[in-house]
Amino acid sequence: MLPGKSVRDEGDKPVKDHAANQAYDNAGITLDFYLKVFGRHSIDNRSMRVESAVHFGKNFGNAMWTGDRMVYGDGDQNVSGFTAALDIIAHELTHGVTQHMIAGGLGVVRVAPKDREFKEQTHALQGQSGALNESFSDVFGSMVKQWHAGQDVTQANWLLGEHMLAPQHGRAIRSLKDPGNRQLTWYEDEQFKNMDQYVDGADVHDGSGIPNHAFYLAARKIGGYSWEKAGPIWYEAFAKLKPKASFQDAARATTDVASQRFGVKSKECKAVMSAWQAVKVIT
Repeated sequence: MLPGKSVRDEGDKPVKDHAANQAYDNAGITLDFYLKVFGRHSIDNRSMRVESAVHFGKNFGNAMWTGDRMVYGDGDQNVSGFTAALDIIAHELTHGVTQHMIAGGLGVVRVAPKDREFKEQTHALQGQSGALNESFSDVFGSMVKQWHAGQDVTQANWLLGEHMLAPQHGRAIRSLKDPGNRQLTWYEDEQFKNMDQYVDGADVHDGSGIPNHAFYLAARKIGGYSWEKAGPIWYEAFAKLKPKASFQDAARATTDVASQRFGVKSKECKAVMSAWQAVKVIT
């Protein structure tokens, strides 16, 4: 049951519950990233308190932002280690950032009680706008991981959720470098890499591969650290999107921001434009 019993508050020393300590530490790293890199004060930019609930459910193989708190399951025979995965925690907390950044959410739809996977689920993501929501979380999950490790765009492996899957299932949850490459990720990875593969009504996690790869290509072409130039372009541009934004809307927004920040003929602007062209969102 949520919210559960409090075991560690802000500033408290570590407790006996290892999962609680991991959730506390990794959420702290994520919030520190947003503050130091983007000057954002917590999820809502108003210093909101971020609560996490661990050991949620029974054999619950997921971690999620519920709209007001983080929830972590202990996993099952297929996937586990959610509280230890900094990039997954950053991904989920970024859903909260998007929730507060875009009024009405990005691709958010209400889920009828009969269609819910679990009783606490009230909303889901849908369409290209939902895929953009997932992608923004993937991009920032990867960025937080790189920032914490001090890796530049060439040193990073651009994988999300490494070491979480059971060995027989694969290596990672997703790859921004090569979406859908099951040699890098897992045996049922169906992420799209460009618009030739996209189909209307596709799962938002599959569709997110297209904008994910666009960010990877732009960041690699710009060079350096992803959070120094490519990240701020995405952060500023996505804040301008409407709830039902399309991939083309995101391409225009990021290109416009890159042009305004660095100039229309700059390396940064050309990198962003060529990235969206490469994934066939624009021509």
